[in-house]
Amino acid sequence: MDATAVFRPGSADFVADPYPAYAELRAAGRVHYYAPTAQWLVPHHADVSALLRDRRLGRSYRHRFTHEEFGRTTPPAAHEPFHTLNDHGLLDLEPPDHTRIRRLVSQAFTPRTVERLAPTVRRLAARLVDDFRAAGGGDLVAEVAEPLPVAVIAEMLGIPEADRPLLRPWSAAICGMYELAPDEETAARAVKASLEFTEYLRELIAGRRKNPGDDLISALIAAYEDESGDRLSEQEMISTCVLLLNAGHEATVNTTANGWWALLRNPAQLAALRAAPDALLPTAIEELMRYDTPLQLFERWVLEDIEFAGQILPRGSEVALLFGSANRDPARFADPDTLDLARADNPHISFGAGIHYCLGAPLARLELQASFGELLKKAPLLRLAAEPEWQAGFVIRGLKELHVVVE
Repeated sequence: MDATAVFRPGSADFVADPYPAYAELRAAGRVHYYAPTAQWLVPHHADVSALLRDRRLGRSYRHRFTHEEFGRTTPPAAHEPFHTLNDHGLLDLEPPDHTRIRRLVSQAFTPRTVERLAPTVRRLAARLVDDFRAAGGGDLVAEVAEPLPVAVIAEMLGIPEADRPLLRPWSAAICGMYELAPDEETAARAVKASLEFTEYLRELIAGRRKNPGDDLISALIAAYEDESGDRLSEQEMISTCVLLLNAGHEATVNTTANGWWALLRNPAQLAALRAAPDALLPTAIEELMRYDTPLQLFERWVLEDIEFAGQILPRGSEVALLFGSANRDPARFADPDTLDLARADNPHISFGAGIHYCLGAPLARLELQASFGELLKKAPLLRLAAEPEWQAGFVIRGLKELHVVVE
């Protein structure tokens, strides 16, 4: 089929509801070439899951090829600050660098670290919801969904409270480059944010080298590989901190907003959750991530010619793994377009799979359970005040705002 007939990521209508188009793509086949971005779209759950684990594909190709050898154009020199920041982060590295850095970062990002953060996360969520309730509601995105994960990551990194308003604008500007075919204005904002964020973290790291604290930056400075003595370089530390903020809060913000929007459109499910929040909340969080995942598309480079679904995917091409479609695949989920907060069999791929599975998944779940739990408890009559609008972005998909009334 001609994928451009249904896959229209630049359309506001498509962004608002891409799921009917995904159903058409799944019905038409396992892989479709999308000419506007020269990508192969993969819409089925089994295929997306398998390709995430296939080492013939990679988030990067620079560990094996130059741009010229891979048939790609070298990025503009003006974009270099963004690429330096982005390309040293776990998300865009491949082994052996990915293996080394993930092992080192994991030492400072253990389940015990997350467990130790739990009281802080709950305290921050409670304070935000108390203020939100006292104000009678407002924009759930700006007042609850955004501040919580930013505050948590800032606490982890040891960023002073006075500096925290800088983080969200930097993150939003950088994440603009993850959309399909970003324009030069988007690139310029990302470059500026990359330079400013890098310089800020460079000074913060220098201070922690002199005066270590009980925070993640100090732990990253101290982390080393026992056998080899490897440590993170300064650029790797900077890129890791930025990735923790960007990945750690963009997904949580949009899961919170998208999730509440889904609940408000499914009043019977919301009523069931309000009636038994402690019992239902763990599966509800997983279902909300499946039902309207914040990350709709994840890209991988084809590192060698492969045959897939009867189609040769040549080296140098790119696949676009459609997470949103995979999470609504009827071949894997019963009644996939139905929100079922008690769904037990729920192998959604919102956190990815394989070596790039989200390192912060336990923290994201903790934050989501804390914020949803507080709102369910303290704002039982929360209701919609105005129909929300979607942001223009498709890859990272979320609401501009969600205005609600709390009585």
